[in-house]
Amino acid sequence: MEIKIDRDQLFKCVSRVQSIIEKRSNMPILSTILLSAGGTDLNVSATDLELGFQQIVPAEIINEGSITISGRKLFEILKESNRDTFHIKEKQNNWVYISDDVARFDLACLPADEYPTFVEPEGVEMVDVDGGSLSEMINKTIYSVTMEEAGFKLSGVFTEKVAYEGNNFLRMVATDGHRLSMIDKAIANVESLDLGNGVMIPKKGMSELNKLASEEGPMKIGFKKKNCIAKKENALLVIRLLEAKFPDYHAVIPKEEKEIIHVKRISLLEAMRKMLILSNERYRAVKISLENNTMELVSTNPDLGEVQENIKVEYNGERFEAGFNPRYFIDVLQSMESEVVSMGFIDNSKPCILKGEVDKGFLGLIMPMRV
Repeated sequence: MEIKIDRDQLFKCVSRVQSIIEKRSNMPILSTILLSAGGTDLNVSATDLELGFQQIVPAEIINEGSITISGRKLFEILKESNRDTFHIKEKQNNWVYISDDVARFDLACLPADEYPTFVEPEGVEMVDVDGGSLSEMINKTIYSVTMEEAGFKLSGVFTEKVAYEGNNFLRMVATDGHRLSMIDKAIANVESLDLGNGVMIPKKGMSELNKLASEEGPMKIGFKKKNCIAKKENALLVIRLLEAKFPDYHAVIPKEEKEIIHVKRISLLEAMRKMLILSNERYRAVKISLENNTMELVSTNPDLGEVQENIKVEYNGERFEAGFNPRYFIDVLQSMESEVVSMGFIDNSKPCILKGEVDKGFLGLIMPMRV
């Protein structure tokens, strides 16, 4: 194989697969990128066996063929160069020559025929989705995915089709057992997606899907044979779905809230960030008190001290107190766009529900904790 290729286009492609390639794997081939040259294009592939990514990049093909290159080293070589064009040539005994006309690298590589086969599932029913809408859905749910290794059932974003008010929606739900985030979006032809009773998309897969979606413009998405398939222009992403059963999340969402107060999102976000300053692993709670048109926030750490802030709200009911993790409020509020958010309470043993007018179809739920 021998090619000449635009540095910027190859660098952009190699940069975006850095989070896919395995850094510490017992299969060294998974830390490499497969470059396949044919016709007038270079096909760049990366996989960790759970995720597969391919992108077609235009190139001057001198000789067709395939090689593997260390994904990390190729990224660093491209990053440190300010030249426009790169020359990549396969040499004997699994060596590859890379040059930008100033620097020259001779790299050892692995045989291309050892690279895991990457096959796009056939006959997938694809639906057009606006990248911005899909990215918003992911950003509003992914932070609630559990970080605990034992929480396999919760280690992805549950995705399903729902219908109400005469419309069909795509719904994403994520929870770690302490909080839950859910969003519905009306998407044309969503009913044709093969989602069955819902699927679990792993967190890493969601992150890669978000990268593809956040590049603006339309894209296609489909599901088949335990895979999620996404396409955008010359890029293809295949995600292996989790086989875990997501718990019944409906049971934890209150049918209605007893007390609803409205507060400026930025004011509440800034106050919660202050509450977090004195928190640590042992003490990380904020006590929210409502009384006389005031919401009082207090966070106490016996080792460091106390922080307190009052926010004006409309509330004339009986004194209400409940404890929460301020980090959970920060995650929800950062993902929202509404200037004013509503906080719904029932009692100090039930969750707080966050919603906003601009954030249509979104619900953030935070379970209380003892203070």
